[in-house]
Amino acid sequence: MNIHYSRATSAQELKQILELQTINLRSVISTNESRKEGFVSVVHTLDLLERMNTAAAHILAKEGEKVVGYALCMHPAFADEIPMLKPMFKRVNEQVGPHYKFMIMGQICIGKQYREKGIFRELYKAMAAALFPAYESIITEVDTDNQRSLQAHYAIGFEEMEVYRSGGRQWHLIQLKNK
Repeated sequence: MNIHYSRATSAQELKQILELQTINLRSVISTNESRKEGFVSVVHTLDLLERMNTAAAHILAKEGEKVVGYALCMHPAFADEIPMLKPMFKRVNEQVGPHYKFMIMGQICIGKQYREKGIFRELYKAMAAALFPAYESIITEVDTDNQRSLQAHYAIGFEEMEVYRSGGRQWHLIQLKNK
């Protein structure tokens, strides 16, 4: 397995992100699988992914030309684009203030057969290399039910900002600071 990391540059790569997203949505996998493997919650459109990518290119893990994992960069300018994420942006802005430079990691996902191979850590390493020092931190939120993802984030250095409820779920607002 030869995995390389890059920024998204083509519509084909963005389409592969959507394919990987679709098969890992909480709404399409079993409860047992979501507990064991983790899940993604937000559905993006190709148009939104393209606009987000123009503002800050997404981070990809690829085997050859195949996207096997991704970490989405979501600039704060997109705060009003996804209703499910509006409460997160509101809480982030309340905590960090107007002059704090941050990037939202809008979703991370790794293909099932590529998990537990260090790709999660490497995606964040590539993201940090691309975004720091221009940004003070990378911020995201993780559903409490997604313990696999939450523990993986803590293991690579994310720190808790707040735990809150929104949309009938409990969320952990976490950040990886530029040290």
